[in-house]
Amino acid sequence: MQAVILAAGEGTRMRPLTYTRPKVMLPIANRPILEHLMEELAKAGVDEAVIVVGYRDETIRSHFGEKWNDIRIRYVRQSKQLGTAHALLSAEHVLEDRFLMLNGDAIIFEDDLRKLVKERNGIAVFEVPNPEDFGVVEVVDGKVSRIVEKPEKPKSNLINAGVYAFTKEILNYVKKTTVSIRGEYEITDSITMAISEGFEFKAVKIERWIDVGYPWDLLKANEELLKNIESKIDGEVEENATIKGNVVVGEGSVIMSGVYIVGPVMIGKNCRIGPNCYIRPYTSIGDNCHVGAAVEIKNSIIMAGTKLPHHNYVGDSVIGENCNFGAGTKIANLRLDEGEVIVNVKGKAVRTGRKKFGAAIGDNVKTGINASINVGSMIGNDVFIGPGAVVSGFVEPHSKVY
Repeated sequence: MQAVILAAGEGTRMRPLTYTRPKVMLPIANRPILEHLMEELAKAGVDEAVIVVGYRDETIRSHFGEKWNDIRIRYVRQSKQLGTAHALLSAEHVLEDRFLMLNGDAIIFEDDLRKLVKERNGIAVFEVPNPEDFGVVEVVDGKVSRIVEKPEKPKSNLINAGVYAFTKEILNYVKKTTVSIRGEYEITDSITMAISEGFEFKAVKIERWIDVGYPWDLLKANEELLKNIESKIDGEVEENATIKGNVVVGEGSVIMSGVYIVGPVMIGKNCRIGPNCYIRPYTSIGDNCHVGAAVEIKNSIIMAGTKLPHHNYVGDSVIGENCNFGAGTKIANLRLDEGEVIVNVKGKAVRTGRKKFGAAIGDNVKTGINASINVGSMIGNDVFIGPGAVVSGFVEPHSKVY
């Protein structure tokens, strides 16, 4: 079975984390989103993946190569990201008669994928409490009758999960698809056109679906995946270190004396943890990281090569690669009034739906001693934050804050 994976976009809503990598390569549970999806596809019997790439495609190509596990990989470049229908058309020359089409920035699991593999033409639908925020799928007698984008009064709680079973016949409608009001060629418009001409798509209800739109969604996804890990200690755990619950420690990592870890927690390879630090549940720490004395991390993603060496607090945050926090740098994760955290995204105030969210910090950020990062801050890559500085809101890449 063939799968076409759309992975060309930058993911602008994921800035500042996507300034230096495509969205599909953001890590959750210490592996890129796309890798988790590829693993589930392999388990469901997919043996070839056509990955449609574009933005920073070298990151994807170098990670997966020409074969990943038992999946042969072909790459198709979408030089301009003009929508999902345009992306599929970019892959026309390599398509088999039947194939799956998926977004590379969402995870669907083996059991649900197997349901779709059985269908010639099917659309994955997922039940949510807030359908007005998605494309709502209306179903009649098990068949999709309509897809309505973000309706004010949804007629259904079923949304389009962006996972499809197609035959090559869909291309007849893709080629006739016109530009939408959002300025893109959208596969949902192609599907609507096909339905209007009598084409039938089965509504395939799925049980698990992890979708990430904003940086704080990575924390929820990380939590979901860490719930299912089993303890595996391949590194060294010194005497007087305490490990509770399910914890993974990679090869070459050292958990030093006085460290207290409460799982589920995942620690990568060649990390130095401790002495005397506290790592709380639902934390992922990438390879080659250092977490030092009197540091506390809670419910966070720390990417590879980052150093939190002295008296730091990081809660409910996503920290990019190769960052270095000065002694005493702390991230606030709770408003004083305990209200919902509001974040500046692309110049607009966006509700996170979270009472606790600290910061999203890009790669190569350095802070001086006793720097303070306020709740809901978004900090671009290669930013320098001076000693004692207080940071709030959105900070552009390559800035200096004093």
